[in-house]
Amino acid sequence: MVSYVDVLTILLIFFMVGAAKSLETPPARPVVPAPRKAPAVVSPPPAPAETQPRRPDLIRAQERLRDRGLEPKLEARGLVISLPQVILFSSGADIVSPQALPTIAQIADVLREIPNNVQLIGYADTVPIHTRRFSSNWELSMARSQKILELLSGRYGIPESRLSIASYGAYRPAAPNDTVDGRASNRRVEIVILDLCGVAPCAAHE
Repeated sequence: MVSYVDVLTILLIFFMVGAAKSLETPPARPVVPAPRKAPAVVSPPPAPAETQPRRPDLIRAQERLRDRGLEPKLEARGLVISLPQVILFSSGADIVSPQALPTIAQIADVLREIPNNVQLIGYADTVPIHTRRFSSNWELSMARSQKILELLSGRYGIPESRLSIASYGAYRPAAPNDTVDGRASNRRVEIVILDLCGVAPCAAHE
């Protein structure tokens, strides 16, 4: 009887321990933060390729003219050769001086090597002119441009279809007109070898 009571007591204790364990709150699991994604690396857009100069004819012409002692300037409109009036003409006249012919011949040699059109632009200072032949600086500047055109086409064989003339008179001066040197700089003719890119796709001429 005692043994039976002991067995029951042991079973009762076993069930009570089991029930107590089932009522215990399980320990909280530590919260492991989710791994953070590395921020996406955004590559900067590729730098645009540097635009290469697409005016090889003008660059070569500039080098050849410099070799001949001239100082042409490469501008947006093209290659500009500025010739002062004192080299080309007598004061108030439109007859090309014989001393200017070697310079113009050198320019013509370069023009024959390239297909670009050429513009001849006459300029003057602000001193008014009124002679039996010219009533204004506009007329004188235009006449000088015309004479250079006739010389390039008639003597040096540059096709007239490539040539054009213009006159700005006393406008668009290269220097102030309030000094002797400034006025001398403004009396000039510009021979502009026009940029082919302005009239045709550049790639066609590279």
